[in-house]
Amino acid sequence: MLNIKRILLPIDIPIDVPINCLDVIHQAAILAHHFNSQIIMLHVVTAQSSDAGVPNDKRAWASWDMLAVIEREAKDQGDSSIGPALQGLSIRSELAEGEVAEVIVQTAEQEKVDLIMMPSYSRTFDAFLMGSVTAKVLNGTERPVWTGAHVQRSQEQKLAIRNVLAAVEFGPRADVTVSWAAQIAAEFGARLTLANVTASAEYWGPGGDYVDEKLKDQLVRDASEQMSTLQQATGVKADVFIGSGHVPKVLSQAAKQTNADLLVTGTYPYGGQLRTHGYGIICAVQIPVLSV
Repeated sequence: MLNIKRILLPIDIPIDVPINCLDVIHQAAILAHHFNSQIIMLHVVTAQSSDAGVPNDKRAWASWDMLAVIEREAKDQGDSSIGPALQGLSIRSELAEGEVAEVIVQTAEQEKVDLIMMPSYSRTFDAFLMGSVTAKVLNGTERPVWTGAHVQRSQEQKLAIRNVLAAVEFGPRADVTVSWAAQIAAEFGARLTLANVTASAEYWGPGGDYVDEKLKDQLVRDASEQMSTLQQATGVKADVFIGSGHVPKVLSQAAKQTNADLLVTGTYPYGGQLRTHGYGIICAVQIPVLSV
């Protein structure tokens, strides 16, 4: 059974990309209610923080009400449901200084959190787009990281996990990805699909690009056999999707084909194609991604 007791939720203040940032807060609230988790809200103070009234004097940090600011800014963005969504949860607010990604990773380790949840992008979290922060966090921690959908929606959309897609890279940690995906699917009564993306069978030749159909068929057969072996070893029954080519593009197609609400992807071992394409996958699939 999943044991998500502590969620680290880095907060961007002021909330400048409302749909993406607020969605993740809603998603964290849903998971916290479901798993009875504590949420640790973390804001890493930047030059822009004072615009939202974050005290410059550290002695005043303890009395600064982060939740009140979040609710006020959410209402300004047309979302009055943040307060009710967070009601009844155990929430602790923390302020810190330093390089944003490093502080997030260090806090996750110090607090021994079970999950980090953060937007995939923003404009004000750092001097760079939050995408660079997210990528650094993914590369800097071995703790699971949940990233919000890399898309601005016209209105807040409540998280509903009905279809889970798991991107599996065969290797020593493939069972970890499958286990997480299977347990998430079981928790929410969702359908599970296991996906693998093989090497590309395309090549360039005179006149354009071509596909070596014989090689592609062999790659798909090999991947299907390995997926069957993995399912037998883990005892997980699921639908299977095998594709080949550019990893983010193929997983985006798989997400659409399976109507996935969540992608679970293995980011280890180091140097694996899922880790190499990690942030590209987050940008391509346009649904929340849980990197384990």
